[in-house]
Amino acid sequence: MEEQLEQAISMPRIGDPAPAFKAVTTQGDINFPTDYKDSWVILFSHPADFTPVCTSEFMTFATMEEKFNKANCKLVGLSIDGLYSHIAWLRTIKEKIEYKGMKNVEVNFPLIEDITMEVAKKIRHDTTQ
Repeated sequence: MEEQLEQAISMPRIGDPAPAFKAVTTQGDINFPTDYKDSWVILFSHPADFTPVCTSEFMTFATMEEKFNKANCKLVGLSIDGLYSHIAWLRTIKEKIEYKGMKNVEVNFPLIEDITMEVAKKIRHDTTQ
């Protein structure tokens, strides 16, 4: 029991090395962070496809992607939903969703499939190491 209490888990912090992983995404396979070695990256997660808040966040990021690219910053999304769910959701965003004047929004940045939560577990940082 004491051993469990001593293990503290926290999120990575700015300046910490990025965890290495390979993943399947809506834009093909990625090898992180190697594929992004000369760029800043915003790697963000959402709990589930087809939810209102996640949809508005993805639409907002997608409409701002060009600005991020000009700042040498790439966007990468992560969810435990599967690839086919991601594709259906992103298609729905483009074809059917309108939010705060945003319409026909195409999400071009990769969205990672993480059904087993393998990537999410690598991103979590164990401070006991």
